[in-house]
Amino acid sequence: MAQLKVLCLFALFLTLSDLFITGVNSSATFTMVNKCQQIIWPGILSNAGIAPLSTTGFVLQKGESKTINVPSSWGGRFWGRTHCTEDSTGKFTCATGDCGSGKLECAGGNAAPPATLAEFTLDGSNGMDFFDVSLVDGYNLPMLVVPQGGSGNNCTSTGCVVDLNGACPSELKVTSVGGGNVACKSACEAFRQDEYCCAGAYNNPNTCKPSSYSMLFKKACPSAYSFAYDDKTSTFTCVGANYLITFCPSPNTSSQKSSSSSGQNQEPEDNNQSKNNNNEPSTINGSMVYDGAWDISSASSSTCTHVFSSPAIAGAIAILTATFQLRQLF
Repeated sequence: MAQLKVLCLFALFLTLSDLFITGVNSSATFTMVNKCQQIIWPGILSNAGIAPLSTTGFVLQKGESKTINVPSSWGGRFWGRTHCTEDSTGKFTCATGDCGSGKLECAGGNAAPPATLAEFTLDGSNGMDFFDVSLVDGYNLPMLVVPQGGSGNNCTSTGCVVDLNGACPSELKVTSVGGGNVACKSACEAFRQDEYCCAGAYNNPNTCKPSSYSMLFKKACPSAYSFAYDDKTSTFTCVGANYLITFCPSPNTSSQKSSSSSGQNQEPEDNNQSKNNNNEPSTINGSMVYDGAWDISSASSSTCTHVFSSPAIAGAIAILTATFQLRQLF
């Protein structure tokens, strides 16, 4: 009973702090789902000058999902690491998307190309979220981003649901030790020439044009970035959305839209995965991975009513907790 009372007091403290210190800033949730036939290890990098999230890397088993809360005005990128191992010294490395930290958490490390990237800038110009899926740094996994509950004329899903590793030109292929195709380099990464990298004299939209290699990516994945100045067909915007990021989505999920078009949230099939495992800690080699702070909503107002003998205190907690939860919806 004493321990539960402490939890309820902690819930009240956090709610008051959120209401009176951070004001009415909104936040978003990102749910990552692994529908691949292999384990993946998502990595997360915040943009320069933006604080890192509570986790910067974790493991997703086949069929597993994880939801993280992201503050307003956050910006950064998500990607999937594949074929990861941990050696006898505890050093963690991945065949694709490795972030160079030597650990499960990327801790400020970026994805080594080639890697499929989902990029976000929340609460940008006119309060809109800007997002895209980019193949500019190459490709390693199919990925789909679906906004949930947002609005806007260009608030729709984007991504690359095609497996490009098998169709990758031989000069761009990345193979595993066993000889399997695990990634596809960009022409910039493969050849290091300014015309492919939009560098030097090619560092502007007038001189940097799509190459035959980037056009292969664009034909397979029309809504994804294929080269540096591929903005017109590859940047999407939403207001007030949460985001579902699916690795290796089934092809029929690519047509899904934001709920703004139908009035209801739409999610790929088996969407219960995004709800069932949100608070379950992940593991790697049997070790627990920290998934963030205790969810204050788990201390419900009804529970706290029984814990505290004073109805006034319990009522205050109920009102504040309800206010906090309502704010997450808008």
